[in-house]
Formats: sequence, structure tokens, C-alpha cells
Amino acid sequence: MKIICIGHNYAGHNTEMKTASPAEPVFFMKPDTALLIKNKPFYYPDFSTDIQYEVELVVKISKSGKHIDPDFAGNYYQEIGIGIDFTARDIQAQCKARGGPWEKAKSFDCSAPVGKFILKNEFPDLHNINFQLNLNGKSVQAGNSKNMLFSFDKIIVYISRFITLRPGDLVFTGTPEGVGPVKPGDHLEAQIEGQSLLNMKVK
Repeated sequence: MKIICIGHNYAGHNTEMKTASPAEPVFFMKPDTALLIKNKPFYYPDFSTDIQYEVELVVKISKSGKHIDPDFAGNYYQEIGIGIDFTARDIQAQCKARGGPWEKAKSFDCSAPVGKFILKNEFPDLHNINFQLNLNGKSVQAGNSKNMLFSFDKIIVYISRFITLRPGDLVFTGTPEGVGPVKPGDHLEAQIEGQSLLNMKVK
């Protein structure tokens, strides 16, 4: 099982991060040890003082594919869920300043909490899915799939040019604006169309 994350896929987030929007999808990977499921708590790591949340729609791959044809990309996933891409922003800044890769800021253990999934045929329009993240009962991020620079299908087609996709692989599809820090004691709840699918604490 692979966790593949798309970066810079919402213009609003790119603006807040002072990053130009890309001409093609940008992706990085997290190991399977990053996965955090069943609403288990996230334990704040000792190597960072600035862990930030990034809520994202997550696509679950349902069958193997390589060099996927755009006309058939929709056949490679049947479920959509929600997750959080935890980022050690201070570590990321240090890595960027040195011009090096920043996997350790994104790929550390339990940095990819994932909630429940919904069958995609339950959505009237995959290009109009509302989702949000609440921090201690207050909405801090709200997004809609219509604002993605690259759609689910385009992401899958692009990734499959380079990496074979297999059943169970998870694709995080990017975060909207509003990212921010968490601290021990915080409560996070992520929703799709008002349905709570991820509910967890930071310890």
C-alpha cells in the first residue's frame, strides 16, 4: 500500500504559502507507517514544534493500473474519503533552506490520518464535493473539489505515468487554504458534505 500526496492543488493554498500554482501535478509519497486509522490519537513528535494540519479529500485506488487512459481513469477508484496531511512546518522550512528534499517533514510516523470512505456513486457530482476541517469545534478549513487545479481523474492519469497504482493505494488530492498548527489537547474533526468521517485528538 502506497500513500501518494498531491501538492499545490488549490490556488488559495498556494497563495497563502507564497507558492506558484504548477502547470502539472506535483506529488510526493508517505510510507505505510504514516497511516493513522480508526480515529486513533496523533501523538505530537519530539522533533518538531510546528506540526500543521492540511485536510484533503482522499481517493482509494480499486484496481491496478499503469499508463491509465484518461477515458478510463474513473474506473480505478470507487471510494472517496478524507484525511489530514500533517506537516512539520519547521522541519520543512529547514530542508527547503538547504535545497534538499523534505520527506522527513511530511512522511513521519502517523502523519497521514485517514477517516471513513464513501462510495463515489453516492456523490451527485465529483467536481462539487464540499469538505471541511474543524479544530476544537471551529471550522478552520473548507474546500470544494471544484477548486482543485487537477481533478481526481487527471491526478490518477498523471501518477500512473510514473508509478503503477495498486488496489488499496491512497491518493491525497491536495489541501485548500487555512492550514495551521495543532497542539496537544486539540480535537480535530473532518467532514465531507457535513458527514463526520474523521474524529481524533492530538496528544
